[in-house]
Amino acid sequence: MEKIRVFAPSSVANVSCGYDIFGFAIDEPGDEVVVKIKNKPGVVITKITGDNGKLPKEADKNTAGVAVQSFLKNIKTNKGVEIELYKKMPLCSGLGSSATSAVAAVFGANMLFGNILSKEELLLFTMESEKIACGSAHADNVAPSLFGGFVLIRSYNPLDIVKIPTPDLYCTIIHPDIIVKTKDARKILKPEVCLKDVVAQCGNVAALIAGFYKLDYELISRSLNDCIIEPQRSKFIPGFMEVKKAALNNGALGSSISGSGPSIFALCKTLAIAKIVGNAMQKAFELQNIDSDIYISKINNVGPREVIDNEEN
Repeated sequence: MEKIRVFAPSSVANVSCGYDIFGFAIDEPGDEVVVKIKNKPGVVITKITGDNGKLPKEADKNTAGVAVQSFLKNIKTNKGVEIELYKKMPLCSGLGSSATSAVAAVFGANMLFGNILSKEELLLFTMESEKIACGSAHADNVAPSLFGGFVLIRSYNPLDIVKIPTPDLYCTIIHPDIIVKTKDARKILKPEVCLKDVVAQCGNVAALIAGFYKLDYELISRSLNDCIIEPQRSKFIPGFMEVKKAALNNGALGSSISGSGPSIFALCKTLAIAKIVGNAMQKAFELQNIDSDIYISKINNVGPREVIDNEEN
């Protein structure tokens, strides 16, 4: 096999109380990447669509290119890779756009070379690529996109990733037509945190995991509460509290900022509730004169996958 097309799912990072340690994958949106082996060494990005010309084709400046460069260096091959990147999700969305394309590219490259490395080994290359996007090698987007499901990053040194089983939940994503840059959203965070808030946040983190294992929806709902990061970052999103209230008042278990924003997620028990919640959130943004897009899906437990010909669009 010399060519493959791969889809990778986007992800919700932080998940309210779990700043930089929680993330889960969703079925849509996501990115597709076509990866092809070439006889000359190095990585070449030949095509990018869906980005309105905003993403660089230079491999060392693109997260997909950086991830594959690291992969090729690790396996010590004389061959190279060509990449076509089909962006099917908004940039700067808070849904791990940079992580998604990196995961798709390195997963596809690994398949072409015979699946010689495990997903755990591939994770290091995708984390390295995140430095290009936001300045740090964090894993709360790349890990869920690569492994699928709900992921806990317990530690970075040593790297310790734990998959957490979740109930059969639906996720509503509302993406407003505004821009929030990850680097800006990180800069505003206060370097010190009140001990009282740390204790409350730790309680919510622990209780959320317990709620997943016990299938206790009421506990999950009570635990989806962020008293540290959300109050600081919500100022970037006009009408955030109104949108969140619309989600909660229409049956969502919990709602908060996805990653660094501006997207907002809401976890729901059923598809019907998720649709009602999405419409209510969109109407709340309309009152702010802000257009938005809605995505509704289950938690993706598969991660990246090969796209067969009749799936391409």
